[in-house]
Amino acid sequence: MYWRLRASDFERGKGASHKRTMKKIVASGEVPGLIAYREKEPVGWCSIGPRDAFVRFETARTLKPVDDKKVWSVVCLFVSKPYRRRGVSPLMLQAAVEHARKKGATIVEGYPYDLDGRQSPDPFVWTGLASAYQKAGFAEVLRRSPTRPIMRYYIERK
Repeated sequence: MYWRLRASDFERGKGASHKRTMKKIVASGEVPGLIAYREKEPVGWCSIGPRDAFVRFETARTLKPVDDKKVWSVVCLFVSKPYRRRGVSPLMLQAAVEHARKKGATIVEGYPYDLDGRQSPDPFVWTGLASAYQKAGFAEVLRRSPTRPIMRYYIERK
């Protein structure tokens, strides 16, 4: 919910309120993201949608739009601890691109962390790592911050 709400609304609604809001989004028919499964166990989550669905971008200086093109954004990429560093993230990103393609998107954008060999606790890289985006076929298009590239995947129309 972080990216879908202004900062004050996010802080006010933590917990049960956010869960209710997400349930309403799903009940409306909107697909707010994708869940990765290993057999029947959920092991990951990727939040994706049209960039304009995420109001938090309105105040994100380092992540302001690259240009005026319509893009879909990957704003969260979570993998359960036992499945990290096993190639799940690139697979989820590829699935997110395919989902966006089916919805008519031509560009998918991501905002991962590029730690350049440094370590960071996993919870602090909740938009994913640049290396996973590269493995999924994304390329860096702009960098306004040393650790936050804007990466894109250009979808070829079939």
